[in-house]
Amino acid sequence: MNYVREYWRKIESGEIITSRRVKAVYGRLVREMDEPGTGSPYYFDEETGERPIIFVERFCKQSQGTLGATLELDLFQKAFIQTLFGWLERATGYRRFRETLFLVGRKNGKSTLLAALALYLLIADYEGAAEIYSVATKKDQAKKTLTEAVNMVKQSPELRAVLKKRRNDIYFPATASIFEALASDSNTLDGLNSHAVIIDELHAIRDRNLYEVMKQSTSSRRQPLVIMITTSGTVRESVFDNLYGYACEVADGKTDDERFLPVLYELDERAEWTDPQKWIKANPGLGTIKQYATLADFVERAKKNPEDLPGVLCKDFNVPEVAATVWLSFEDIKSDAVFTMQDVYNTYAIGGCDLSATTDLTCASLLIRRSSDDPIIYVVQHYFIPQKRIDQLSEHNSQEAPYKIWAERGLLTICDGSRVDYSIVTAWFCQMRDEFKIDAFKVGYDRALAGYWVDEMKSNGFDMCAVAQGPFTWSQPMREMGAAFTDKKVNYNKNPILVWCLSNTAAKKSGVNNIQPVKISDRRRIDGAVSLLNAWVVYVRDFEDYMYLVG
Repeated sequence: MNYVREYWRKIESGEIITSRRVKAVYGRLVREMDEPGTGSPYYFDEETGERPIIFVERFCKQSQGTLGATLELDLFQKAFIQTLFGWLERATGYRRFRETLFLVGRKNGKSTLLAALALYLLIADYEGAAEIYSVATKKDQAKKTLTEAVNMVKQSPELRAVLKKRRNDIYFPATASIFEALASDSNTLDGLNSHAVIIDELHAIRDRNLYEVMKQSTSSRRQPLVIMITTSGTVRESVFDNLYGYACEVADGKTDDERFLPVLYELDERAEWTDPQKWIKANPGLGTIKQYATLADFVERAKKNPEDLPGVLCKDFNVPEVAATVWLSFEDIKSDAVFTMQDVYNTYAIGGCDLSATTDLTCASLLIRRSSDDPIIYVVQHYFIPQKRIDQLSEHNSQEAPYKIWAERGLLTICDGSRVDYSIVTAWFCQMRDEFKIDAFKVGYDRALAGYWVDEMKSNGFDMCAVAQGPFTWSQPMREMGAAFTDKKVNYNKNPILVWCLSNTAAKKSGVNNIQPVKISDRRRIDGAVSLLNAWVVYVRDFEDYMYLVG
């Protein structure tokens, strides 16, 4: 049975409603099936792809609800499995796909599907001494899939007969294969020889290094597989955002990667969350695996209580969001607008800076209007962090943010020692002025932490403007800055650190109309948002004088 064709037939006829990216991926794969003589190095083998489906439905049993009942897969699950396992290399006969990102709303059978696939890979994938790993940042999260698999085995006489549950793993003696749960703080990550890596809830992983190490651990296997099944998350600029962005590019046909399979069940537009007919786009198991009435209750509650909305959008509909307490929604923050430094060459700017007291992040900002005819506000930023902070995070095996990756991209400078040398910040403002002719009209700063820096900046010709850090000063500029982001009038060149800082920023209210920025938690950084806000205070206060220069 060709479940991929059957699924595509129902999508094409309109019998099944799905996201545009799922439609694009399956449509492309079916066209490849229909054009076998095009010289493609891959071909689709229906029987090979159906083999894991037969295994799951024959041997894997329900471990929740109706215990021991046959596990019956939905058509969307069968199409995914047959696609993942049925496409093969012509030259070797090994699997085509080595990595997949399967994005689906919560309670659509993710853990059950992962556990069943893990058991197939352990027992029936023709791999000697196979090592199957479920990984996560925390051991408890990593063990969820393993625990589900253990419970499945308990309900299946056939699986119980061939598998052995040991203290830390499931063991298959016939091929000396194991299925084990690992966390980022495990001492055994080095030296692994993974046949398959399973990541449940990718959005919860903070450490990209965990993903990289586990992916590299598959390099010596004949047909390795990295399976990531997840909902969306509320922490921005994590490994999830990076891999989701890549998956979107592959699904949209913008990036050619024939070994990566993106299956992204999500709403095509944020506004679709109130349309019951569109809910199935992110919930393909709606009505069979996930209860319609439960989802309807979640939606109705979110309509009445704004604090519930981000969770519903993110977890039930896979709309990228930020935490409920944040100042701006992810839809407000996100922008694909870009510019080159040549675009802002020879312009006037307003500077802003948020200096760190000890080992925190420091940010320098330039807010630029190119002319009065151009309503867009261009933002150039650079960040600074001391080496000691990087070392502290490494010692505690903590991944607060991908600082090293940002440094490699030239967005952040890692300073020697235990604190940021403010002279390096001065040097950046001078570089922007001397190399790109961006002349800072004024530079807003927090007078409480400026110290010698103000005198150093003044000696280099900058007009420094103290900005009192509080709701009386920040309220109106913060509202105007938020409105500019919402109206897509801010082009920040897709700077991921600013996205991260903005998504970490909440608006604390005081009095009747006063607001000020605060962190949504102690582990988050908002320095980029505060730095830009300091510049925005000057922009609002001295708008007419600044625009007179801009012309």
